[in-house]
Parts: sequence; structure tokens; C-alpha cells
Amino acid sequence: MKQDTLAAVDLGSNSFHLQIGRVVDDQIYLLDNLRDSIRLGAGLTRDRRIDQSTQARALEALARFGERLRGFPRAAVRAVGTSALRTAKNSKAFLSEAEATLVFHRGDFRP
Repeated sequence: MKQDTLAAVDLGSNSFHLQIGRVVDDQIYLLDNLRDSIRLGAGLTRDRRIDQSTQARALEALARFGERLRGFPRAAVRAVGTSALRTAKNSKAFLSEAEATLVFHRGDFRP
């Protein structure tokens, strides 16, 4: 199904971004843009794990993003992670918690 409103969540090494746009005649027009400075890369410990305080900031940002995305169909949203998430040894556990925090649509959720 073709979506007329799309959203992208960028889990960057310095900041997290949420961009929402409307598709009109194969063009995307920006409707909303949220940014939160998380500094995920700076939150990596010596043993390449994301520290607890950085994880807490990240999850708070994702909860805010999830509120803004409430009612969006899953097919209209994409999330991507960058370098810090590929480097972190605990990224799998963090991403599992992040996905649960970002739940945005009504109805059942099957990650």
C-alpha cells in the first residue's frame, strides 16, 4: 500500500533525528523535524558498550519520537542506525529496548 505520509528515524552517533514528510506527486515535502543530541558515540565505554546514562537519554528521545508518530502505520516508518550502533557490543540489547520504546502504532505489535 502506498503511503502519503512517511517518517524516518535516524539513530546517529551524535544525534537522533525524526523527519516526517508528505508524498505529493513523487516529491516529499517536510512536515516535521525533531532532533535530540544524544552523543551515542561519546557514550561508548572502553569495552565498546553504550553506557547507561547514554542509553537513558536515547530511550527518552525515542519515547518522544514515538508520541509524535502515534497512529502511523508500521509500513510508513523506517529507522536506521549508524556507526556507534555497529560498533557497540551491547547494541542488540539496546536496539531491542529501543524498538519497544518507539512503539507508535495502535493495535498489536509484533517486532
